[in-house]
Amino acid sequence: MSKRLHLFQGFGIELEYMIVDRDTLDVKPISDELLKEALGNYGEEYDNGSVSWSNELVLHVLELKCSSPTPDLIQLEYDLHQNIIEVNERLKKFNARLMPTAAHPWMDPKKETFLWPHGNSEIYEKYNQLFDCQGHGWSNLQSTHLNLPFYDDEEFAKLHTAARLILPIIPGLTASSPILGGVYTDYHDRRMVYYKNNQRRFDSITGKVVPEGVTSRHQYQKQIYERIAKQIKPYDPENILDPVWVNSRGIIARFDRGSIEIRIVDIQESPKADLAILALIIHTIRLFVEGKLTDYHVQHEVEVEPLYALLKKCIKKSSDAIIDDKNYLKALGMDQEKVSVIEIWKHFSDLSLKHYPERMKHWVNPLNQIFEHGSLAKRILNVTNGQYTRENLKLIYQELSQNLEENKIFEPCDTSIPL
Repeated sequence: MSKRLHLFQGFGIELEYMIVDRDTLDVKPISDELLKEALGNYGEEYDNGSVSWSNELVLHVLELKCSSPTPDLIQLEYDLHQNIIEVNERLKKFNARLMPTAAHPWMDPKKETFLWPHGNSEIYEKYNQLFDCQGHGWSNLQSTHLNLPFYDDEEFAKLHTAARLILPIIPGLTASSPILGGVYTDYHDRRMVYYKNNQRRFDSITGKVVPEGVTSRHQYQKQIYERIAKQIKPYDPENILDPVWVNSRGIIARFDRGSIEIRIVDIQESPKADLAILALIIHTIRLFVEGKLTDYHVQHEVEVEPLYALLKKCIKKSSDAIIDDKNYLKALGMDQEKVSVIEIWKHFSDLSLKHYPERMKHWVNPLNQIFEHGSLAKRILNVTNGQYTRENLKLIYQELSQNLEENKIFEPCDTSIPL
């Protein structure tokens, strides 16, 4: 973030989309050509006013992000949708379009991975050298990143603690990557399985995904950055990799710009769905930061291991996961012995609407659609009818791509081929 903001004064949001062939839906590695079309030369970012387009690790992924932090998510939803329309119009020249969800359902990363070859490509090459980026966890994943501001250590402690508490249940709401390689992977959020495992060569980089309960810049430096630097130093004599952005926990802290970034959100089918979910996440965190549910000390006492166990449960079953950790539910301000993840999010949605009505009322309808039918992963699985043929998946993901272009919620109507 370009200037220091206080809590909840503005939000930075980044959305990653696949570029695919308009007819076959196979990945199409042309993000550099698209950016060249917009810029007039090869470059890494195109500033299109309130929304910027930029490259990612691989050539079939394009990132759309707000050009500067904004407090107005309703306007951002509109702006993102307009940019998706514009990108798709430009992609017609290449017989291509954008496709949503956090993983391509049949991409073969060993054959179809092409790393970004321009600009700061040495960083990507170093990552490829260390981790072999020709795999689903590297070249076949699309996510949504949410940046939340803090001004000083006191604000950081409150924000990081609250975000850390709800981190495990986020995939329960956002999972959208159940199918890879043309099969159901037995996980609703397969992207997050790769996320927690694909850098395990250095256990300091991702940790348990759920970050340690650090509460200051000094503590973060000592417990996280210095440990990462020590582990990667023997493999990076050129000092290409900076521990600040190598850090891959589910929430990372950027003290240089005064923000935390939540990175475990699978991208959804449209800006309407993404922004509705992000509004709910933001205002749920705000409920905790402002002590409306439980106080700071109760939130901070929850250890990494039980949070990690809950995260794995939500990665597996998303909105169908049952939370029965009484201590965790107590930390959330709930007195039930067990409850489904989707019921927890409904509860937070109702409370957010009560306390922040002007911020949340716009998102009630899309959130209710999600609450009724479950996570996008669950909706995708429901319409497959257990059939994972290319023909069936193509029909479903064509509809998802159309949802993206029209900014609609994907509903589980009978899209698939009849049994």
